[in-house]
Amino acid sequence: MKYIKFILTGVLFGITLTKGEIISWYRIQEMFRFQGFHMYGVIGSAVVLGAIVIFLAKKFGWKNLEGEKINPLEKRKGYFNYLVGGIIFGLGWALTGACPGPVYMIIGTGTTAFIVVLLSAIFGTFVYGLLRNKLPH
Repeated sequence: MKYIKFILTGVLFGITLTKGEIISWYRIQEMFRFQGFHMYGVIGSAVVLGAIVIFLAKKFGWKNLEGEKINPLEKRKGYFNYLVGGIIFGLGWALTGACPGPVYMIIGTGTTAFIVVLLSAIFGTFVYGLLRNKLPH
């Protein structure tokens, strides 16, 4: 019962993404083919909202669930590791038509073929865990 608000928030978020066609394979392919603005509008809105929330969290000293001040990491020098990681992530997203987060919602809507995508994402996370100490951070 302690985490019911998080479960309900997740369910509401899933419904919102589903109704907004954010998990639609068609919308994702449309984005990667530069044929529609729908997903760019959603992503752009999320970036702007995220920037506002981070600004407010820093300004008003908001705290996380553990009571610690929210303090986003400082900008790191270099961009190579972000570039490589973004390319790998983007290729997976473009090839499967799904970002890892909404995969659960896609499976929940009855598209069981995405179980393969989910298992592949879990396997990729496992491989990253094995190689983490050897990768630049």
